[in-house]
Amino acid sequence: MMALAHRLCALWLFLVSVQAISWTATPFNPPSVPLAVRTPYLSAWLPQGSGAALNDVWPTFWTGSIVGWAGFVKVDGQAYSFLGAPSVPGANFQKATQKSSQFTATQSVFVLSAGPVEITVYFLSPVEAKDLVKQSTPFSYMAVTARATDGGSHSVQVYSDISAEWVTGDNSKVATWSTSTVNNVITHQVQLQSPAVYTEINDHTQYGSAYYSTLNTASATYQTGQDTVVRAQFINNGRLPNTQDTAFRAVQDRWPVFALAHDLGSVDGNSEPQVVFSVGHVRDPAIKYIVAGGGTQDRHLYFWSQFNSVSSLISSFLNDFNNALTRAWSFDVNINSDANKISADYASVVALSVRQAMGSMEITVSKNSDGSFNTNDVIVFMKEISSDGNVNTVDVIFPAWPILLYVNPQLGKFLLEGLFRYQATGLYPNKWSVHDLGASYPNAIGHNDGNDEAMPVEESGNMLIMALSYAQKTGDTSHLSQYTALLDQWTQFLITDSLIPANQLSTDDFAGHLANQTNLAIKGIIGIKAMSQIAQTLGDTAKASNYSSIAANYVSQWQTLSASSSGQHLTLDYNDNPSWGLAYNLYADKLLKLNLFPASVYDMQTAWYKTVAQPYGVPLDTRHTYTKTDWEIWTAGIVTDTATRDLFISSVKKYASSGSSNQPLGDWYETTNGAAEGFRARPVVGGHLALLIL
Repeated sequence: MMALAHRLCALWLFLVSVQAISWTATPFNPPSVPLAVRTPYLSAWLPQGSGAALNDVWPTFWTGSIVGWAGFVKVDGQAYSFLGAPSVPGANFQKATQKSSQFTATQSVFVLSAGPVEITVYFLSPVEAKDLVKQSTPFSYMAVTARATDGGSHSVQVYSDISAEWVTGDNSKVATWSTSTVNNVITHQVQLQSPAVYTEINDHTQYGSAYYSTLNTASATYQTGQDTVVRAQFINNGRLPNTQDTAFRAVQDRWPVFALAHDLGSVDGNSEPQVVFSVGHVRDPAIKYIVAGGGTQDRHLYFWSQFNSVSSLISSFLNDFNNALTRAWSFDVNINSDANKISADYASVVALSVRQAMGSMEITVSKNSDGSFNTNDVIVFMKEISSDGNVNTVDVIFPAWPILLYVNPQLGKFLLEGLFRYQATGLYPNKWSVHDLGASYPNAIGHNDGNDEAMPVEESGNMLIMALSYAQKTGDTSHLSQYTALLDQWTQFLITDSLIPANQLSTDDFAGHLANQTNLAIKGIIGIKAMSQIAQTLGDTAKASNYSSIAANYVSQWQTLSASSSGQHLTLDYNDNPSWGLAYNLYADKLLKLNLFPASVYDMQTAWYKTVAQPYGVPLDTRHTYTKTDWEIWTAGIVTDTATRDLFISSVKKYASSGSSNQPLGDWYETTNGAAEGFRARPVVGGHLALLIL
């Protein structure tokens, strides 16, 4: 761990430190710090806003509801809190003093002073995108190290607990729990007494179990019971009695907690003994998915293909901690190096975005008839967090697409597979692409009535662009050949509705319906050209030539239709001369290397954006002064000078570091004052990696 700390310091030298309240924040103070973020249901954050310390507030679920997570350290008999905001009547403790906070792509690290001892708290949510077993493991780490700072030696004990708030969105529900020691690991398991499969309350899953674990060392102790009783036990005694409270009750009834403690013994300044905890949430099955004929299939997290029990998974996970840290360090260094080639501001935005985007997805497999897991049948599911709760929303996958192409394009293929497979059954009746696989995660039950949120040009163009970009990135054309009929069907629709888009929604549905959208037409025309490339790849030169000619003809007409009378910018919608907007869909022209739109369009837009920037960025369009972070970064990818590119990047960084919110980073915000709008924690921040894949 000492070596890791030194390596992290080396990484952070590349980032910009700022002073936030009374501690140093590197690279900046985000609105909410990811602590344990692996899945839509394992999503714990520190809502620090303009500067709340790790021990000033309770960690929260992405919705803002508390997930109880407490931590104490005792130094020479004096207790200090380092995590959460516990109140323990009748027990004497102080708050440790936070000295610094840092985040990388995979880690959030806090250094606190507890009298003569400095503790470092590491929260690691691994990103192991090319290892489907590890990436599908719904667990995160918290590690605590201690070292003396006064040249002396000190007696140190470390404690942490979680509450039953991790298993429900309704604290009146009754929880049950147990403690076991298996494979040299102490594990607390907690779940609802009456679970409801495939059900959510307030976006929390209502089935499955939360697990809190640590290695069963000689000094490890545990306890379950009322929060104030258990915490007082450690504060007063420095250890726990290895007892269990079996009075199962409502989550809010005397707040049962599940505690673990370690005695580090005598700690000096020459070593940093560490304690590692794992926290996770497992439910099985994970997803209900519609199949041919209209029936449904239970799908399971990929890790089950390698582990036959949760206890064996936890044991492997905990014992892999040091190796996981090494891999995380390597990932952090590489992505930071790549992003820093653009700018330090960009590197910091990318680092904040990674766990948020990756924590929206779950990798699943089906079962064979003999009950074994079919690792040849992989589908990834993404929750449209905060804005809708839909499953595999196409226009949410699309803005997140850059992170998938960066970390492992195969995950993108697996996300599209569920959409392709469903529509290939013929159950979806519309001629354009479906909007999503289901209205309420984790129920991917389709829209056989065709009454999903209609975004005909948007989603059809998105599917064609993503399918081609995956094939270009990997050389894998299996989706192109297997689903050619669907791709061609969507292209035929785009031919009828792209050049002059009907009154409809785009992905920015919060802005409302609009006809003749310039930016939407761009997407549709690129979709047609993408199908030309797909046909060329599959050897159908006649179709390729036909679609290419149509796309080129449409671009020529579009240039006239979309131009403002001043000739200074594209319009938001045809014949609305004063209007304008972010033409972020041009990014796909660059990504696919189509060279479909002339350089003059890019130059014109670049010059225009400089003139309409607000204090916190460039508005999405003339209807409002709000904007979207993902589309700002995509637009940064199409402008033709570095200064304008950096204007977009610095605006997103300025908003993210403004302290105006304490929610997980929202992608929709006001450009005049940096205030967050209605979204939080959405996977679309994966689009912030857009500049890394051009």
